[in-house]
Amino acid sequence: MQLIWLRSDLRLHDNTALSAAASRGPSVAVYLLSPQQWREHDDAPCKVDFWLRNLSELSQALDELNIPLLIRNAPCWDDAPKVLLELCQQLKISAVHANEEYGIHESRRDDVVAEALKLNGIDFHSYLDQLLFKPGSVLTKTGTYFQVFSQFRKVCYERLHRSLPTLVSAPMAQAKLNIDSDHIPSSVEGFATPGAALRALWPAGETEARRRLDTFADAQIDYYKSERDFPAKPGTSQLSAYLAAGVISPRQCLHAALQSNQGEFESGKVGAVTWINELLWREFYKHILVGYPRVSRHRAFRPETEALAWRDAPQELAAWQEARTGLPIIDAAMRQLLETGWMHNRLRMVVAMFLTKNLLIDWREGERFFMRHLIDGDLAANNGGWQWSSSTGTDSAPYFRIFNPISQSEKFDSEGLFIKHWLPELAGLNKKDVHNPANLGGLFGVADYPSPIVNLSTSRTRALAAFKNLPSRQSAGGGYE
Repeated sequence: MQLIWLRSDLRLHDNTALSAAASRGPSVAVYLLSPQQWREHDDAPCKVDFWLRNLSELSQALDELNIPLLIRNAPCWDDAPKVLLELCQQLKISAVHANEEYGIHESRRDDVVAEALKLNGIDFHSYLDQLLFKPGSVLTKTGTYFQVFSQFRKVCYERLHRSLPTLVSAPMAQAKLNIDSDHIPSSVEGFATPGAALRALWPAGETEARRRLDTFADAQIDYYKSERDFPAKPGTSQLSAYLAAGVISPRQCLHAALQSNQGEFESGKVGAVTWINELLWREFYKHILVGYPRVSRHRAFRPETEALAWRDAPQELAAWQEARTGLPIIDAAMRQLLETGWMHNRLRMVVAMFLTKNLLIDWREGERFFMRHLIDGDLAANNGGWQWSSSTGTDSAPYFRIFNPISQSEKFDSEGLFIKHWLPELAGLNKKDVHNPANLGGLFGVADYPSPIVNLSTSRTRALAAFKNLPSRQSAGGGYE
C-alpha cells in the first residue's frame, strides 16, 4: 500500500507524487491539519479556508478513483513523524510519497519524517513538483545560487530550450479499498471563516483553476504586458491563490502560455513572454529560500541592511494596516487586501515602498501583515517582494528608488476608477483631485477622509539618509518615480 502525503499540491492532474504512488499500487492519501504551525507561519484565515474548500473538492475527485483521503491532526510539524508513522503502521504502508516543499521548516519536517519512516522500514519518496527546476540545478558558473533575476532567467531559458518540463498524467481508478475517506472539516479552530463575498471571489477546485488559466491564455494573455499594471483593469490571471495551494501547477501554466504563443517563451507575443517571466520570478524566489535560508528566518537577504534604523511608529503602522494613511492609492489597495484577501501586484510594491521608505517601518511588519491577510500568501514570493521593495533583498530596488504614491496613482489609475471603487467616500472628486484630496484643504466631498499621515518629500529625504548611513553603502543620487 502506498501513502500520498498531500500538502501544497491539492490537485489530481499533473501531481507528481500522486501519479508516482498510484503507479506503484493501491494508494491512500492523507492531509495533516496543523493549526499551531499555520499560526506560527502567519497563514491567513481566508487561506486556511481556501485550503479546506479545495481539499473537499479534491476528496470528491479522489473518491471517483477509489483513493480515500484521510485527515489527521498534527498541531505542529514536530508531530508529523509520529502521526504519519502510526498511520503507516496501521495501514501497512510500504512507501510514502510527497512533493517537495522549500521553506526551512518544511525541509526540516520532511527530513525528520523520512528518517522516522526509514528507521521503521518504510520508504519516503519526494518529488520535484511545485517548481520547473530543482533548487540547486540552476547555478552560477562558480556553483552558487543566483542573486540577480535576469541572470537566473537566462539559465532557465537555456534549460527550457533543451527540454520542457512534461505534464504528469492523472492516475487511473484503482480497485475499491476497504477504507473510507474522512470528512473534510469546514473550519479549523483559531481561523475565522471568511464571509460569503470573499469566498465567492475564490471558488475552490481544479475545474475553476483550469477555467481561469484557459480564459487568461485564450483571451487576456496578449494584453498582459500592457494592462497588468493597471489595477482597475482585469489584466492579471487571478491564479496566484491556486498556484500557492497547488490547485494548478506551474507546468500547466507554462504549457498554456506556450500554447498561446506557438511554443515561444523569448519571442512572439509580448504578453505571453511577460507572463512566463512572472512564473520564473516565482521560481527564483523559491530557489532563494533554499540557497539563502536566512530569508526563512526573518533575516534580510543583504546583511548590511540589518543595521537600518527602522522607526518604531505604532500609530502610523496602524493607519497603514487600517487604510487610514490619507493617500488614496495606498488606502484603496489596503481595503482591497482586507476585503478580498488579495492585492494587485503593482500596488503591493507601492504600499510596501510607502511603509518601508516613507514611514521607515521595518519590512517585516509589512510581510507579516500581508501573510495574515493574503489568500495567496506564499513565504518565498511575499518575502521576496517585501525585501525587493525595501531594498534589503536580492536583486532589489536600489535604495534611492522610492515610488511616489501620488504619481504612481496618477500613472496607473489615471481616471481614479480603482480608488473610487474602494474608497466610495471620494467618489465625488474629479480625476485630478482624487489622487491627492489634501490639495483641497478639507473642502466639500472629502470631510470624512483623513489628511496624509506623512509628508512625502521630507519622509523620502529621511529614508535616503537612513540608507546612506549604512556601513559599506556607496553614496548615490536619487530618483522619485
